[in-house]
Amino acid sequence: MRSEELGETLLPKRLALPIFASDPLSSVAYATGEILLVLTVGGTAFLTLTPWIAAGVVALMAVVVMSYRQVVHAYPSGGGSYEVVSKNLGANAGLVVAASLLVDYVMTVAVSVASGVDNII
Repeated sequence: MRSEELGETLLPKRLALPIFASDPLSSVAYATGEILLVLTVGGTAFLTLTPWIAAGVVALMAVVVMSYRQVVHAYPSGGGSYEVVSKNLGANAGLVVAASLLVDYVMTVAVSVASGVDNII
């Protein structure tokens, strides 16, 4: 397709979700296993906390989904964190968000590589 036509295309949800939501998906994938590992090390008495932790994770994910939906409705042309913060809080706050996103992406790659090595071993 020509570059001018690409702006009018939409990805199907089955492709868009893994492409654009890799950071939250990887966090959910690794965090659950690490939480259970820590609870197991603490002993079987702490495993009774597992349903409460699961409820907390579900509540946190619901808040994240609701906030993403609000951003999508407020910025239908595609507002990332940098754009949203820069427009609402100023350029300096936007730079802080950009730096934190960069650190987040580096940490996501580091955790993914470490998890892959751990699974291979």
